[in-house]
Amino acid sequence: WLLFEGAGTLQYNWQWYRVPQYLYRIENGAFHLGPLLRGLAVTLELSAWSLLLALLFGLTAALLQRSMSWAGHAVARVYVEVVRNTPMLVQLYLVYFVLAPILGMDRFAAAVLALAIFEGAYAAEIFRAGIEAVPRGQWEAAQALGLSRQATYRRVILPQAVRVVLPPLTGLGVSLIKHSALVSVIAVADLTTEGRNLIADTFMTFELWFTVAALYLALTTSLSLLVGWLERRLAVSGGHG
Repeated sequence: WLLFEGAGTLQYNWQWYRVPQYLYRIENGAFHLGPLLRGLAVTLELSAWSLLLALLFGLTAALLQRSMSWAGHAVARVYVEVVRNTPMLVQLYLVYFVLAPILGMDRFAAAVLALAIFEGAYAAEIFRAGIEAVPRGQWEAAQALGLSRQATYRRVILPQAVRVVLPPLTGLGVSLIKHSALVSVIAVADLTTEGRNLIADTFMTFELWFTVAALYLALTTSLSLLVGWLERRLAVSGGHG
């Protein structure tokens, strides 16, 4: 109400009827994505690859922090502390302007790597907490069965830790989707970039930003519902076990 009233005092000319054409259009019976839905598809792809890579970075860092190697522990700790205590925008610029030219990455790959590095540091702490939440007796039982440390993690500890870390990892996924909007500063054609370009062309500031926000909300809510369903499935299978 406050936003609409504020827009009213500016004598803003609402043009919601123009928004659908930027989502999709139908020509000669064929369905075509508009710029906003194309941007949403890029955001989905970007977020999916970044999340997979972030989970890999996070799990590796968590295991290194709990390893017997002093060097591995130190490297993982420095990674977590440095990344968590510096702005993501700075990290994005460093990856894009420093690492990307060296590694020959395009802007999409650079955005994926920057997001994965940033979110991976938080995932490391989530995984570490989940592993430490597994009762000590589980470690002792694995040792009594003669399992190696690697087999203990793979067959005993990590399957139990997954149930603990799933809710915070959901929050991490939602955070990653929202942080993905920052990649617009390096001109990745994501949802935010497409929205900004349309606003520059049409001056439909409120309508388009509200639409972009609604699309992000739909994406993050769908992720939360999906993980909630998965949690219930895990709880049921755990109860049967």
